[in-house]
Amino acid sequence: MAMATSSSYPPPPPFYRLYKNFEQDASSAPEPPPPIDGPFKALGVDYTGDVVIPSLESHNVRQLYPKGPNIDFKKELRTLNRELQLHILELADILVERPSQYARRVEDITLIFKNLHHLLNSLRPHQARATLIHMLESQIQHRKQAIEDIKQRREEAQKLLGESLHILDGSQTN
Repeated sequence: MAMATSSSYPPPPPFYRLYKNFEQDASSAPEPPPPIDGPFKALGVDYTGDVVIPSLESHNVRQLYPKGPNIDFKKELRTLNRELQLHILELADILVERPSQYARRVEDITLIFKNLHHLLNSLRPHQARATLIHMLESQIQHRKQAIEDIKQRREEAQKLLGESLHILDGSQTN
């Protein structure tokens, strides 16, 4: 019975050979592929390159804030939050006084929550950009700090080497 050998890692893809001169010449690497334009399929699911948040109307939900590109998100979120608080208090009153009539208030609260979620989801691209900017700025700061640390250690090493050479020169003359 022959024993089969196996590798813990698969071999690298064949395109690694395109990067053999990267250390000497960084421009020798091939350009990255262009962004995908139009629809594409990944893992059996169809996607588009467009970042489009479906409208509330496409989900048959009434929009409680103004339509259009110039929405004051802060104002609208505050308004919806206050409205939500009011409806929750009204729901508590209804549950105490007329428990059989709670369904209408629950529907109103659901509508407010759906509008809040849609507004928040509209802010996701802005949040992603701001997070990316913050991460890149943090990386730059860490790299600058690492460079300063390397410079400081280099100066210390040069100082120690200078002192060592001075001591060696002094001991050789005696």
